[in-house]
Amino acid sequence: MSERAPDLTVDLAIIGGGINGCGIARDAVGRGYSVWLCEQGDLGGATSSSSTKLLHGGLRYLEHYEFRLVREALIEREVLWGIAPQIVRPLRFILPHRKGMRPAWMLRLGLFLYDHLGGRKLLPGTSRVNLAHGPYGEGLNADLRSGFEYSDCWVEDNRLTILNAQDAVERGADIRVRTRCTAAQPLPGGGWRVVARDLETGQEEVIHARMVINAGGPWANAVARDLLRRPPKGSVRQVQGSHIVVPRLYAHDRCFIFQNSDGRIVFTIPYEDRYTLIGTTDRDYPGDPASVSASDAEIAYLCALVGQYFKRSITPKDVVWSYSGVRPLYDDGSSEAQKATRDYVLELDQSQNAPVLSVFGGKITTFRRLAESALERIEATLGHAQGEPAGWTGRQPLPGGDFAPQDFDREVRKLLSDRAFLSGADAIRLVRFYGTRATVMLGDARSRADLGRDFGAGLSEREVDYMCRTEWARTAEDILFRRSKLGLRLSPAQIAALEDHLQKGVRPRMTA
Repeated sequence: MSERAPDLTVDLAIIGGGINGCGIARDAVGRGYSVWLCEQGDLGGATSSSSTKLLHGGLRYLEHYEFRLVREALIEREVLWGIAPQIVRPLRFILPHRKGMRPAWMLRLGLFLYDHLGGRKLLPGTSRVNLAHGPYGEGLNADLRSGFEYSDCWVEDNRLTILNAQDAVERGADIRVRTRCTAAQPLPGGGWRVVARDLETGQEEVIHARMVINAGGPWANAVARDLLRRPPKGSVRQVQGSHIVVPRLYAHDRCFIFQNSDGRIVFTIPYEDRYTLIGTTDRDYPGDPASVSASDAEIAYLCALVGQYFKRSITPKDVVWSYSGVRPLYDDGSSEAQKATRDYVLELDQSQNAPVLSVFGGKITTFRRLAESALERIEATLGHAQGEPAGWTGRQPLPGGDFAPQDFDREVRKLLSDRAFLSGADAIRLVRFYGTRATVMLGDARSRADLGRDFGAGLSEREVDYMCRTEWARTAEDILFRRSKLGLRLSPAQIAALEDHLQKGVRPRMTA
């Protein structure tokens, strides 16, 4: 039987469509490489949509002397805010202090380093805060009378993955979702023959690639060992992080970072206007990453921990939503999950003239720098291509992000001026989702009726179709709990109606 001709010949075949895979795809195609990427589920559907949604240096990582990682992450906060101001915004965090915690001098020293390691330009620095008087002590226990306030940033994590994928496709990359890589063999003349199957249609595709990038996240070990037959030197340590969402604990816009006696920290973050996000946990997870969910024990742990700081007790009955993800940390031999490094490790195997670059670890804040490090190894292996210079991804905006970080409110006013039928809340949400492309999503609509059916919470038929057409969305979960969090506001009947619409309608596929 003759060998089937490849459907596509590319420089890079990327396995895994989380933030690392999509970030590498964007950087690589921009630098002139031809790129094909497959993701077995939804883009950013696993770890990359289950984070605490923070772009942060990692204040507690200073205790583990990870100064390079912290500095890199601190710099990246403002870089990412600059290229994606629609989905990134600054936050102020309050670190309360009480007797028995880390001494105040240690906290001041840590925050001084935090302010100065990363070349902060736009974010305000640290200050003392009085919790005994004023709004920020609202609801806190009486012994929490003072603390420190510092800056980090919030990001819509799944949308960050989607925007990187969109930009990669618009620059020429091929991206396949719900598509599993089923076989990979080195070619006699060098490179790889990769077979992928569309899990929705069953159709197979053959790709010849000069190099394979293993960005499988929690599945990276299995991809390297079982699919590519290249057992890695390093390995992934699966660490589960769970979060809960409860009705709003306080009215102000500050976040809290609480220190726990077991060495862990927990955040409380204002979330989707009406709620508070609480997280996260850190525990080793030996199971299938696709089956992870917040356990009863984790939910109870988070409720009890937060209850130590607020006058109002929190119980599992208060939880309106929970989510959980598996962090694919690099296994550095740490005895405790919360002490395992959040740094990334790239492992290059060039045997048989069929190079593989495997990605282990990392965090959402430093995904772009991880991609740059990956491109250094790609260029050293394949040679330079004709395209953008190194570092371009930190200068050119992601789709819809072509405005200055300080101009978010002005973009909202522009949208309201252009589409008078929108409410102020509608305009804020649409600019937060789509930035300057909100008008592209709205198309020629000049009234609410032009947007078609309203599924609830302002989610229109036109917006749903836009997400399917340009953001790879397929299911109600993709739309309501990953691309957005509007599922918190919809009733079960409204969610079922959206699912019915998606099953009956034609769902266009994203193409270049």
